[in-house]
Amino acid sequence: MELDFTLLWQHRMFMVKGAVVTIQLTFGAIILGFILGCIAGIGRVSRNTLFRSISGVYVYVLRGTPMLLQIFFVYFGIPQIYMALTGNSMTPDPLTAGVIALGFNSGAYVAEIVRSGIEGVARGQMEAARSLGMTHGQAMRHIILPQAFRRIIPPLGNEIIILLKDSSLVSVIGAGELMFSARVMGARYYDYVQFLAGAALIYLFLTFVISQLLALLERRLKVA
Repeated sequence: MELDFTLLWQHRMFMVKGAVVTIQLTFGAIILGFILGCIAGIGRVSRNTLFRSISGVYVYVLRGTPMLLQIFFVYFGIPQIYMALTGNSMTPDPLTAGVIALGFNSGAYVAEIVRSGIEGVARGQMEAARSLGMTHGQAMRHIILPQAFRRIIPPLGNEIIILLKDSSLVSVIGAGELMFSARVMGARYYDYVQFLAGAALIYLFLTFVISQLLALLERRLKVA
């Protein structure tokens, strides 16, 4: 077998379109995951027992089950539940279902990152804020969370990179992202090597760009 990357070059725009969908999936999921993760992370250290319990269950369930199962549940399970409850059918968009599944999964990991960031701030910071007359909520908002945010940038960056690579799992439900594009072209020409190699190069490029941007952010904020 002779390796020839001519086909990859001819269909480069098809692969680029897949990469664009991958980026949309990743950043849509990280926005959702960051919002859910911040809420659940604060809930994990909350003094409210109900809030803390709900956050703990969310983190335990989402971290304790495979991401692929969660993708299938959102794409196949939720429509079936919706039909059972309403009698109406629902056909989810693969890209939307992928963002939701990836976002909820990422939120569980971001929650633990946020929790560790908050707990990493010295207890004396809260005591000093309370001694100045701040409420617990004001101290969290103005003193603890800004310091915790700086601490969570490196692990949050790792989560973004992991999410970028895990977005390839959404190809199983037909979302036209990068891995899906490589599989389609490989099956069309019975030549998977060059298209998988092309997808790998694009993933490497995207992870490199994200890593450099995060390193720049860390230097700007002088994160230790």
